Amino acid sequence: MKSAGKVYLVGAGPGDPGLITVKGLECIRNADVIIYDYLASPAFLKYAPEHAEQIYVGKKGGDHTLSQDGINALIVEKAKEGRVVTRLKGGDPFIFGRGGEEAEVLVAAGIPFEVVPGVTSAIAAPAYAGIPLTHRDFTSTLAFVTGHEDPTKTDSSIDWASLARGIGTLVFFMGVKNLPHITRNLMDNGMAPETPVGLIRWGTTTRQESVFGTLENIVERVKAAGLKAPSIIVVGNVVSLRSSLNWFENRPLLGKRIVVTRAREQASDLVKRLTDMGADCMECPTIQVIPPEDWAPLDAAVNTLSTYDWIVFTSVNGVRFFFRRLFETGYDVRALHRLRTACIGPVTARTLMGFGLKTDILPENYRAESVVDAFRNENIKGCRILLPRAMEARPVLPVELTRMGATVDEVTAYRTVQARENAEQLVAELKSGAIDMVTFTSSSTVRNFKALLPEEEPLPRMMNGVTVASIGPITSDTARELGFTVDVTASTYTIPGLCDAILAHYQTAS
Repeated sequence: MKSAGKVYLVGAGPGDPGLITVKGLECIRNADVIIYDYLASPAFLKYAPEHAEQIYVGKKGGDHTLSQDGINALIVEKAKEGRVVTRLKGGDPFIFGRGGEEAEVLVAAGIPFEVVPGVTSAIAAPAYAGIPLTHRDFTSTLAFVTGHEDPTKTDSSIDWASLARGIGTLVFFMGVKNLPHITRNLMDNGMAPETPVGLIRWGTTTRQESVFGTLENIVERVKAAGLKAPSIIVVGNVVSLRSSLNWFENRPLLGKRIVVTRAREQASDLVKRLTDMGADCMECPTIQVIPPEDWAPLDAAVNTLSTYDWIVFTSVNGVRFFFRRLFETGYDVRALHRLRTACIGPVTARTLMGFGLKTDILPENYRAESVVDAFRNENIKGCRILLPRAMEARPVLPVELTRMGATVDEVTAYRTVQARENAEQLVAELKSGAIDMVTFTSSSTVRNFKALLPEEEPLPRMMNGVTVASIGPITSDTARELGFTVDVTASTYTIPGLCDAILAHYQTAS
């Protein structure tokens, strides 16, 4: 019989993936099984080991994937298989998270467990809305209350009189549906009708939205705004500080749903920059970067590096795949000691520098034509140039360098193939009008993005109301050729340049 495994009851935090604890992330990385909730960000799952079983048990507005008893039994079952189970719960497991009940079941089953606290939404959502829950000029008392009580039951377990008269700040969980019941009970028990109230939905995420008012008018305001669960309700005079302390909802791209089509392994920088400006990013990688079908041509070039005068890198991928193969064939960077180097773009140059080599040529503009212009200052007649890059790259560079008298060996270092991750969700959100912008970072992302769209649907209809942003003129030209209307083209052909162009577009539009 297998010995029991171990269970970690982990608080995933309030929604912003950056607010999980270091230990919580470690539990995800070491898990054999991850059992996660509706409010636990799916972004955490990318840290799970490949072998980890992932089980969704979310409960949303009465729609329960699995009952609490079923969840308890599942946790016990997986642990008894001798596996490490990470039970990932939104917020903190011991604050209205039913983590205490799950822990009791584990004790009864004799299964070892640990509790990893998380940042509760009761603190985080108000903080992201500009509301300090305590303040020396307003209050030093605070209470967390469930808002999920059945308003039809005769006896309430909540001491409304004490809350209304004795606590400075009240935070209600899961209370949107019962908001009329909550406000009525507070006013009936002596709380002033003009007491400020705020509701924060999807707090700490890029979907955050807030509604503010007073006890006597907040119900009507929430109804008019159409605000729904999951929301946190904050009652008390500290809510008035929101007008001066609001920081999160002032971000320029807040609420904009932006599709990132870049390969997943390269998308993080773009996603982070857009998210930091408030955008709600949907990662829909349309390309996957993979090795060439045959390493032989690149291996031959690596084995004869001493015969080359220059090596030109046109992308980060070109650098990474070249050095990967260099090392796999038994060489190190000393094999390039006599070669001069050229790079397209500062990020490619930084990647090369990561391998200990500084580029000799870095053109002002980050496209193949600019590399050609930079080489006009060099005497390359009779030189041998190695060009490791994508299989389907544009021919401009080898053609022009050959015309200048060089011998150019263009070698495939990697390929890009179509990816279909999140394709169904993408199509559904385009049809529903949920997408504000699609970003393209290369011609291949444009071509593969279009291939994901249903052929029977006219492109103008699918892209109606959707802004198209491109990293540079070559990508924009490809997009136009395929029938897209390009609204934003970066003047600096980098991820920061694209983000600057997107920001400028929305600032101009507003």
